[in-house]
Amino acid sequence: MDSRFAALSQRRAIVDRRALADEIAGLGARGKARVTKLLKQALADGRAEIARRLAEKPWQGRETATAYAFLTDQVVRLAYDYVTQQLYPRPNPTAGERLTLMAVGGYGRGEMAPCSDVDIAFVTPWKPTPWAEQVIEALLYLFWDLGLKIGHSSRSVDDMIRIAAEDHTVRSAILESRYLWGDEALFDEAQGRFWKEVVAGRARAFVTEKLEERNARHKRLGDSRYVVEPNVKEGKGGLRDLHTLFWIGKYVYRVRSVPELVEKGLLTLDELRQFQKAERFLWAVRCHLHLVAGRAEDRLTFDYQREIAERMNYADRPGKSPVERFMQHYFLHAKAVGDLTGVFLAHLDEQFAGSGRRFGLPALRRRPRKLEGFVLDRGRLALPNDIFFEEDPVRLLQMFALADRHQLEIHPLAMRAASRDARLIDNDVRDDPRANALFLDVLTSPRDPETVLRWMNEAGVFGRFVPDFGRVVAQMQFDMYHHYTVDEHSIRAIGLMAKIERGELKADHPISTAIIHQISSRRALYVAVLLHDIAKGRGGDHSILGAEVAHQLCPRLGLDDAETETVAWLVRWHLLMSATAFKRDLADPKTIADFVGRVKSLERLRLLLLLTVVDIRAVGPGVWNEWKRQLLRELFEAAEELLRLGHKQKGRRQRVEATQEDLANRLGWDASRLARLGWRLPDSYWLAEPIEVLEANARFVDRADRAPATTGPLWAGVQPERGGTLVTIYAKDQPGLFYRVAGAISLAGGNIIDARIHTTNDGMALDNFLVQDLRGLPFDDSHQLERLEEAVTAAVAGQEPRMDRLEAKALPLPRAEAFPIRPAVFIDNKASNRYTVVEVNARDRAALLSGLAHALSQSKATIHSAHIATYGERAVDVFYITDLHEGKIERPARLKAIRERLLKAADYEVAAGRAAA
Repeated sequence: MDSRFAALSQRRAIVDRRALADEIAGLGARGKARVTKLLKQALADGRAEIARRLAEKPWQGRETATAYAFLTDQVVRLAYDYVTQQLYPRPNPTAGERLTLMAVGGYGRGEMAPCSDVDIAFVTPWKPTPWAEQVIEALLYLFWDLGLKIGHSSRSVDDMIRIAAEDHTVRSAILESRYLWGDEALFDEAQGRFWKEVVAGRARAFVTEKLEERNARHKRLGDSRYVVEPNVKEGKGGLRDLHTLFWIGKYVYRVRSVPELVEKGLLTLDELRQFQKAERFLWAVRCHLHLVAGRAEDRLTFDYQREIAERMNYADRPGKSPVERFMQHYFLHAKAVGDLTGVFLAHLDEQFAGSGRRFGLPALRRRPRKLEGFVLDRGRLALPNDIFFEEDPVRLLQMFALADRHQLEIHPLAMRAASRDARLIDNDVRDDPRANALFLDVLTSPRDPETVLRWMNEAGVFGRFVPDFGRVVAQMQFDMYHHYTVDEHSIRAIGLMAKIERGELKADHPISTAIIHQISSRRALYVAVLLHDIAKGRGGDHSILGAEVAHQLCPRLGLDDAETETVAWLVRWHLLMSATAFKRDLADPKTIADFVGRVKSLERLRLLLLLTVVDIRAVGPGVWNEWKRQLLRELFEAAEELLRLGHKQKGRRQRVEATQEDLANRLGWDASRLARLGWRLPDSYWLAEPIEVLEANARFVDRADRAPATTGPLWAGVQPERGGTLVTIYAKDQPGLFYRVAGAISLAGGNIIDARIHTTNDGMALDNFLVQDLRGLPFDDSHQLERLEEAVTAAVAGQEPRMDRLEAKALPLPRAEAFPIRPAVFIDNKASNRYTVVEVNARDRAALLSGLAHALSQSKATIHSAHIATYGERAVDVFYITDLHEGKIERPARLKAIRERLLKAADYEVAAGRAAA
C-alpha cells in the first residue's frame, strides 16, 4: 500500500481490489467484456462513495483528491494484471520484456479531481518489444472503454531521460512520478537515472523555468488573484502555485512531502498549516466544481459559485450572501498562497544568488542614505532583528512608507514578519499621529502608491490599521460587472489616480489630466478614492454608510474639517456623475440644473469627475470606453459652464442659431437649402445632437430627399470619438417604428447604447442610434452592416421583429440564472420639464430594448430619447416620453398601466419561456 493512501479511511468501501481480482481470475480473453463491465461498475461505485463522503464533509478536499487517485490506482492495476496474465502472458520473459507503469503529473502526486486526466508513462528498458506493444495497446483500449481520460507516453528509459533533460514540462511530470504497477526494479532504475542525470546540477535552471512559466500563466489568466471568476487550478493563488512551490522544494532539496519543507527551513510550522489549509480548501472547491459541472472544469464561474457555496454549507450573514462569503474565503486562501510564494522566493535568493545579486528579480535601485533603523539586503528593505516591530509597532507603517519613498522592494522575510506582527496594531497605534502621517504619505504618494498599498494589504497591515478596509478585504460582489474584489478595486483605483496625476493616461483622459493639477483638495481626493466602496457588504446603501465612515476616519488620518467634509460628500455622491451621464438626457436643461444643484462648486465637480473616471476604469478591463468618456465630458463641460456663469451662456434660441451657423460652415450650403432643413426640425433636435451627428444627418437627409428611389432608409458610419457606429434611420413616421428598428439592429448583432428619436415637421422620422458590437467596439464589419441594412429596411416596411429569435440571443441560461434580478420600473415627472422619465432595471438580453419600446408603443407613448446603460448582467434603460400630444403623462391610472406593461416586457422568466416555446 502506497503510504500516501494509508490515512484514507475504509478503503474497501471505495473499491475492493482483492474481491474484484477473484472475480476476474480465469475469465481469459473471452471474458474481456465481463472484465470491462466489472471495472466500469467498480469505478462508478467508487466515485459515488467518494462523492457521498464529500457531501457529508464538504471541506475534505485533499482527502477527496487522494480517494479518487486511490480508486484509479486499483482499477489500473487490475486492468494491468488481466492484460499481462490472461491476454498476453509471458511464460519465459526475456530481459527486454519488462514494463513498468509510472503515475506522473498530478496523478503521480496521488491527487485527482473527479474528471481529471489519468497521466501514465509506460516505460520499457530499451526499445519496446512486440509483447510490450501489445500490452500497452490492450491497456489503452481497455482504459478508453472504461471512460478514463488517459494522458500517456510510451518510452524507453534512455528516451525518457533524454526528453526530460530537454523539456522542463516533462521534467516536472516525472519529478512527481511514482511507481504504479509492473516491474518495480525497472521503475527504480528509471528514477535513479532521472535524479542523477537530469536533476543534479540543474536546480537553478529548473527554478528559473518554473517561475517564468508561472508568470506567463498568471498573465494569461488576468494576473490577479482577485478576479471574481478565478481559475482554481491555474489562476494566481490557485493549486498550480502550490504545486510549483512543492516542485521547487522537491527539485532543490529532494523533499518527498510538504511537511519536509519545514525541516529544510522553507516554511515555518504556521506557514505549513496555511499551505495545508489552502490546499485542502482549493481541492474541495475543485472537486465540487467537477461534480457540479460534470466535466473537467476549473474556472469558478458565477453559475457554479452559488451551488458550490450551498454544497459547502455557507449561510447568510448580515450584508453578505452565502456565495459572497464563500468567495471571500476563496480569495483569502489565494492571498495565503501568494504570501507563501514570497517566502519561497526569499529562500531561493539565499540559495542561488551570489553576493550582492538577486535571483530572477529586477536590478537594484540607488542606495538610500537613511533607513531609520531598517537595513538593506541585496537592495531590499529588511529588518535588523526579529523583534524590530515589537519594539515599536509604528514601524509596521514606517516600513511601507520607506519602501515607497526610496522605491525599494521589501524583503519577503520582512513581509513574513509584518504578517506575523500585524496583530500588534491596536487602537494606540491607530491613534498615533506618526502612524497616520506615514499611512497618508503612502496613500497620496506621487510615485507608485498602488504597489505599496497592495504589499501593505497582503501583509495584513492595511486591514489592521484601517479596520473598515479590513472588512472588505477579499470581498467580492456577486455580479458580472465587477471584475475584482472590493479591496483590489479600490487599490487599483488609487493607482489609476496616480497615473493620471503623472500624466501617463493623458490620451485617454485629457480633461482629468488637466484638472487634477487645478484642485486644491488633493489629499481629500485620494482618501475619497480609498473610501468610496468601503461600506459595501453592510446591508445598506454603501454610499451613505461610507460617508459615515469618512466622518469618523478622516480626522484620525489628519485631515481638517473642510477636507473631511469634502471626502464624506464625494463618498456619498460618488455614483452621481455616472448615473446622470449614462442614464439621463444631457440635452435636457433640467438634467444639468439638477446635477449642478447637487454639486454646487467647481472644486467638487472636478473632484467628482476624477473619482468617477478611476472608479469606472478600476472595475475591470473593457469597462471604460469612448462613449462613456464622451458622456462624462459633455456633462462636465455643461455643468462647468453653469457653475462659472450661474446660467447658460446662451439662451435656447441663440444656441440653436449658433449650432445651425456652425453646421452651415461645415456643409457649405446656400442659405435657402439650410433654411429648409432648419424649418423641418424642432429646436430640441438641434440641442440634442453633437455637431458630427448633425452634419451626417444633413447630408443623408438631403441625399434621400433628392434621390429617394436610390437611397435606402438607413445610413451608418463609424464615429471613433463616440466609440460606436452612428446608425441613422430616415423614413415616414409610423407607429411602432422605433421598437421594430431596435429589434432589427439587435438581430443583426448590434448593441444599442444610445438612441434619440426625432420627427420632422412634415412627418418624417429621423432616428439616431449609437451602436457597438458585442465586444463594445464600433459596429463596422461589412457583412454585419449588410445584414443590418436588410433587417432595418424590412422593419421600416412594417415587418415585426422575430421575438423568438431575439429572446434566443439572451444570456446563456445557466449563467443568467446565477443572478436573480427582479425587474423594476421607476417613473419620474420631476426629472424633466418637458418629458416623463421612465427608468427600467432588468436583466440584460438582446430583446430587452425592443420589448420595452413595444410596450411603450402599445401604451400610446411617444419616445423622444432612450439611454441604455449596462452593468454586467444588469441593464438600465431610460426613456424620455410624452403622450401623443407631446405632453407629460401624469394620470395615475395611465402610469400604472405603463408600469405593468414594462414590467411584463422586462421579465426574464417570461422571455425565457417565449424563447423555449
